[in-house]
Amino acid sequence: MNKILGVLVLFFISSGLYAQFSNFNTQKNWSMNKKEFVFGGGSTQFLGDLGGQSGIGKDYSLADIDWKSTSYNFTIAFRYRFHPNFATTSSLNFGAYKASDFLTDNFFRNKRQINIKSTLLSFSQRFEYIVFANEKVGKRNNIPGLKGMKDKNTQVYVFSGAGLAYYEPRSGANGSNFKLYKEGIKLRPLSTEGQGKPGGFGDSYKSVTAIIPFGIGYRVGISRMWRVAIEATYFKTFTDYMDDVSTEYYSYTINNTTASTDQIFFSNPSEDWTSFTNGDKRGDKQKDAFFYVNLTFAKNVTYKSYDRGKAIKWRGVRAKF
Repeated sequence: MNKILGVLVLFFISSGLYAQFSNFNTQKNWSMNKKEFVFGGGSTQFLGDLGGQSGIGKDYSLADIDWKSTSYNFTIAFRYRFHPNFATTSSLNFGAYKASDFLTDNFFRNKRQINIKSTLLSFSQRFEYIVFANEKVGKRNNIPGLKGMKDKNTQVYVFSGAGLAYYEPRSGANGSNFKLYKEGIKLRPLSTEGQGKPGGFGDSYKSVTAIIPFGIGYRVGISRMWRVAIEATYFKTFTDYMDDVSTEYYSYTINNTTASTDQIFFSNPSEDWTSFTNGDKRGDKQKDAFFYVNLTFAKNVTYKSYDRGKAIKWRGVRAKF
């Protein structure tokens, strides 16, 4: 009888412990990580008309990446998780991108000899769908000999959204490695493709474009308050002028248009400038794109602290750590 009573007591105790673990870990853990401050940075790659691999250019293809033109970006963001499977992130990125015909083995693009660098400031509001999540908090009570579960916080997520990006392509003579923030000539005011000029193509382009991010991320918890993630984000833009190249060559001389020395040079900087004349193809009409590969860190700011012995009131459950 005593043995049966002991078994029943153990059964009810274990059932109660399991219920606490199950309810605490799987049903409510996401709500303890609703708000996060995110920061980090990584690499930037630009996909446009300049540079690329030795073969025929591949629009929007990562196969045409020019690794020598890798640049950088920094990010700060605020993430709000409003559902076990959904979150939204407001993200601000600052960095640069570059592209150069001097770095490609493609004969015709290398002969064109256009090179640019630009600042890149982007803001995006994205919506995330958490494809997979393994989120558990370990044992609540430090009972000697009791083997509790370890903390776990792993997520795989995909996202998209919308935003804006600011850019300002600059260039230097003969492929010079100019300092972006101190040197280089701003190309947009020069109307290198005759924008707004007699015989030119269209009006001057804007320095701001709408963007649509598409991406995937993987994040893990390194403590109960901190997460680390790696993300890859591809940005579709709605401009073809992030590298100041889009349509056809424009000759200020042939069109008998008054021009500065910089306008004449940067509209056709090739050493063999006679190979490119007014109306020849300078670029294609495909929109430009860029992408980030970033490492980010997230600090949980839902509560001031819940790992220093402070209690959390939570729908009738009072949990201490």
